[in-house]
Amino acid sequence: MYDLIIIGAGTAGISAYNEAIKYTQNILIINDGPWDTTCARVGCMPSKLLISSANRMHDIQSAKDLALQHDAVVDTSGVMQRLHSLRERFIRATLKGVDRWEASHKISGHATFIDAHTVEVNGQAYQAKSFIIAVGSRPNIDKTFKEELGDKYLTSDEIFELSQLPKSLAVIGSGVIAIELAQAMQRLGVDTTLFARSQKVGALTSPALQKLAQEQLSKELNIKFKILPDQVKKQAGHIQINFTENDQAQTIQVEYILGATGRQTNLDRLGLNQLDPNFADIKKLPINKKTKQLADMPIFIVGDAAPDAPIQHEAAHAGKEVVHNCLNYPEIKPIPALTPLAIVFSHPEMAIIGQSFKQLEKQNIEFIRGFASYENQGRALVLAENKGGIEVYIDKKSGKLLGAELFCSQAEHLGHLLAWTIDADQDIHQILAKPFYHPTLEEGLRSALKHARRQFDAL
Repeated sequence: MYDLIIIGAGTAGISAYNEAIKYTQNILIINDGPWDTTCARVGCMPSKLLISSANRMHDIQSAKDLALQHDAVVDTSGVMQRLHSLRERFIRATLKGVDRWEASHKISGHATFIDAHTVEVNGQAYQAKSFIIAVGSRPNIDKTFKEELGDKYLTSDEIFELSQLPKSLAVIGSGVIAIELAQAMQRLGVDTTLFARSQKVGALTSPALQKLAQEQLSKELNIKFKILPDQVKKQAGHIQINFTENDQAQTIQVEYILGATGRQTNLDRLGLNQLDPNFADIKKLPINKKTKQLADMPIFIVGDAAPDAPIQHEAAHAGKEVVHNCLNYPEIKPIPALTPLAIVFSHPEMAIIGQSFKQLEKQNIEFIRGFASYENQGRALVLAENKGGIEVYIDKKSGKLLGAELFCSQAEHLGHLLAWTIDADQDIHQILAKPFYHPTLEEGLRSALKHARRQFDAL
């Protein structure tokens, strides 16, 4: 019997193994599929490679805003060649670490549970005192569209395999993945239409910032809010999409459809119903959010497989920390929580830090909203990046920073500053006592914080 079996070798599984091996050699990691990570292969890194090319092209095309003139042409195959080349570099870096592991510690194959201490892989049973499940997730697929369109229907796992950019694309969805890829494709010269089920873009919950984001992104993206295709047909050389807009039947033709309606956990592939018939409904699994424990069993679920934490740094953190609950089972402790930080690499970028507007409202927490527009922010004007704004949320009683939402240039950096500030547990007066260099985009944070402080001091 092993001290620990880890199922899945993505970010969370790799992190778990690297921590567990410090304490025991009696360990096994089982993986079904490639021994790299979703992030390196089809997630974080290839998407950012595409976005980087797209944003650089946008900078060139908008150089006139800085009194510059320049022409550039997108190399439709070169963009994908660069993506493939650098992606392989990131994958090799991940696999280099995996290759150093003891060969007897890893098995390729599909694991299914027999009982709470036993899994079956390739027809053989393996037992452990405890398990970490880190099997990741997969894109949601519209089966009707897939059956009709075949390889012309792509998911976010497949789009990065193209050898060259398509001429036209329809994106189904308006969440994080949909917005990032749709905007990137449009900026790279792909005629892109986005079908959105709701009146929402990205992850922002602030009504003010959501409105700003919709207005800004609609200037360069053809977004059809609250409209989905009625029918799709594969025809010679293209796809015909029929939809209804303003009560009128409409038709467009595109080369590909990208289904970007989110991802689903792979937990349904592990036979968890063998442990408890109630576990057949994966969406209702009793997973303790603080300890990651499944019910009262020696089984812990982390990473993309856990529905509450589909973010790479959260997966790495949880994978590492949950090891101690496994090795000390049945003595388990809450995993130290990180200040939530989520970033959408649109342009302008979006970010949610700490508690969102929606979360605070749901909890009936009394808070102050400090807002700053970037339209007239000095450094943003200098950079010709004066789009969007930010909101900070301050506790009415303590004056402490609870969270923030951003839709502005360099939100990925500003978001980190705010997350660290929340970690420091300081009130608004202490935060504003810190230096803000001039001229910087950080001064926009100060403007929002000052707006909040005026309200706080007036209470």
